[in-house]
Amino acid sequence: MFDLYDSQRAMRNMRKAAMQRGVVAILDVGSSKIACLVLRFDGTSGSGFEAEGVGSLAGQAGFRVIGAATTRSRGVKFGEINAMGETERAIRTALQAAQKMANIRVDHVIACFSGAEPRSYGLTGAIDLQGQIVSEQDISQVLASCDVPDYGMGREVLHAHPVNFSLDHRSGLSDPRGQLGNRLSTDLHMLTVDAAVVQNLAHCIKRCDMELAGVASAAYVSGISALVEDEQELGAACIDMGGGATSISIFMKKHMIFADAVRMGGDHVTNDISMGLSVPHATAERIKTFYGGVVATGMDDREMIETGGDTGDWEHDRRSVSRAELIGIMRPRVEEILEEARARLDAAGFDHMPSQQIVLTGGGSQTPGLDGLASRILGQQVRLGRPLRVHGLPQAATGPGFASAVGMCLFAANPQDEWWDFEAPLDRTSNRTFKRAMRWFKENW
Repeated sequence: MFDLYDSQRAMRNMRKAAMQRGVVAILDVGSSKIACLVLRFDGTSGSGFEAEGVGSLAGQAGFRVIGAATTRSRGVKFGEINAMGETERAIRTALQAAQKMANIRVDHVIACFSGAEPRSYGLTGAIDLQGQIVSEQDISQVLASCDVPDYGMGREVLHAHPVNFSLDHRSGLSDPRGQLGNRLSTDLHMLTVDAAVVQNLAHCIKRCDMELAGVASAAYVSGISALVEDEQELGAACIDMGGGATSISIFMKKHMIFADAVRMGGDHVTNDISMGLSVPHATAERIKTFYGGVVATGMDDREMIETGGDTGDWEHDRRSVSRAELIGIMRPRVEEILEEARARLDAAGFDHMPSQQIVLTGGGSQTPGLDGLASRILGQQVRLGRPLRVHGLPQAATGPGFASAVGMCLFAANPQDEWWDFEAPLDRTSNRTFKRAMRWFKENW
């Protein structure tokens, strides 16, 4: 685990250096699209709003989007790379288009991905303070005192957030540094993922002649961008319905405390339409986008949809189906995805949280009538979430499908403290043995 600790620290330092140079790229590697944003960090992005008396948006002053591009994803399934060459070409296409729009070359990229079978762990640790005042070294020691479980071979820790500190009998501290006390304890949320997914992504980015300056889970960054500040504080769940996977995250006290993923998404709905109507995949995607829905009305039996086609068979190419038939194909799959998401939330004890707001985001959340269906299946308040406004973001990239990309911008600009942001105590390094993780980073960088 200390191999991981060192490599995450190296990536964090690389990210800081890239931000000091002024430019960094954001890459959202999804199953249906690959989005790339180029950010400029110059500290002047809030001036235009302040001139109008509005003030800079919370957490977003200091950077501006100067380039944006998307391309159809290739070689990615369930949020994981399964054809390296095709994914490399798609990433190159998005990166080159975004750099051309920004008119600048970018060397460092921060990437996010969904899938990879995430698992959450809640860890606790406590130490007696040597002095009266909590120092940076005390934070390092209490984080290192957490008893890390055996999370299995072939897995790596992606996030390790200290979500709560307690000093003597006072709990709920977000940052105890500089305070007086005798005993310090912490609660740490650790997220592990399939190691091969991270290694493939890092290798693919290296083949694109870019340096990886950070990785993040799509579940985490989508929650950052789609949940408003009160929801992150009081408690809420974010369900990011992507093309190949649906990511689930729960936030409390502005920290992620649980994450999981369902290996189903909008592409599965498209496949059902393609098979049910015997039309090509591209035609099924068009029909789903223009006419899809999950709630049927009396008008839908009479509204006919031309399926079209290029087979040369006139009768086959002139077929039409009713919208009610289309909804009958889409609804069962959407219900299945939501039922799986509810099972994950129930397993996490979401129904015991004081606030139980649920926010749907991602490209799949744009299906008409989805919020009402989700309210009935999930049994909670459900709203549709769009990513926060970011300076310079093109209008085409402000929809729910860009929640992960916008969340990565906020993640890069204002990263939360993670375990590897603190110096590891020397005695813990020498006395405890951890399994080797992220060996690829040392070999490749």
